[in-house]
Amino acid sequence: MAVTVQECLELQLLEVEMLLSMFPKKGEINLDEDAVPSVQRYLRNTDGALPPQLEYSIAIDVGEAKVKVELQVRLPHMYPHVAPQLFARSNALHRQQQLQLNTCLASHISSLDSGELCLYEAVQWVKENSLPYLENSKISSESTSKEVAVKETLHRMWIYSHHIYRQELRKKIFDCAKKLNLTGFCLTGKPGVICVEGLRENCEEFWRAIRYPNWKHISCKHVENVETEGSIDNLRLFRAFEDLQFQAHGDYGLRNDYHMDLGQFLEFLKQHQSGHIFQILFGVEGKLPDK
Repeated sequence: MAVTVQECLELQLLEVEMLLSMFPKKGEINLDEDAVPSVQRYLRNTDGALPPQLEYSIAIDVGEAKVKVELQVRLPHMYPHVAPQLFARSNALHRQQQLQLNTCLASHISSLDSGELCLYEAVQWVKENSLPYLENSKISSESTSKEVAVKETLHRMWIYSHHIYRQELRKKIFDCAKKLNLTGFCLTGKPGVICVEGLRENCEEFWRAIRYPNWKHISCKHVENVETEGSIDNLRLFRAFEDLQFQAHGDYGLRNDYHMDLGQFLEFLKQHQSGHIFQILFGVEGKLPDK
């Protein structure tokens, strides 16, 4: 007998409830406040559109030092009959060790029986198997610190969207940028533009986080990498993650279809040594009006 989406979502809610009882402390499970209610609403009326995929993270203490490893979870609608999307990350892990850890985690999850809830098993696996990767990262850091010059790369992403209005989306963008130590800006309105700069893995995680589950009209238009033997903070064009809202063209009242004043945006870009980005984003050369 074929398994239904409804049955899978009911199991997902049971698993979330179990995990919340196992990790009751504030900050142990980071779950959007509308994630569970949106699934519950769908289960009450399955004729409607499918809810967003359940997405949350679990903070796991590893070893005697209680090093934090975050397990990020995204559940396809047919989980547990298809594999969950899992990603373990920690500030104490180098990129190579983090990649190896996630490869082994994926291999372990794929070895489990399909149709069985497996997130508790994933948490236990991360708890019991992360320590060697953390220790390898520490050894690698110690040997790297002995080198004469250590090169770091600042990664900068320029992201374009047809529009950015929704308050909950803007909150997700700002929370994610703050969590990942990214600077840049978010231009609210129509069009919407986001710039993030920081470590490459943090920028890529930001891009992965904001795109899903259902932001369709968004694209990464341009990426810049700048290498330095000092701190990447010296290469940042922005000192914080800014909220940009320029005056709109015309008098549109409360309607959400106003176009932002791109002249003001071009001036802002030029003030931050990024005037060339205007043509990349919009396909036309930006020119400021004569004063």
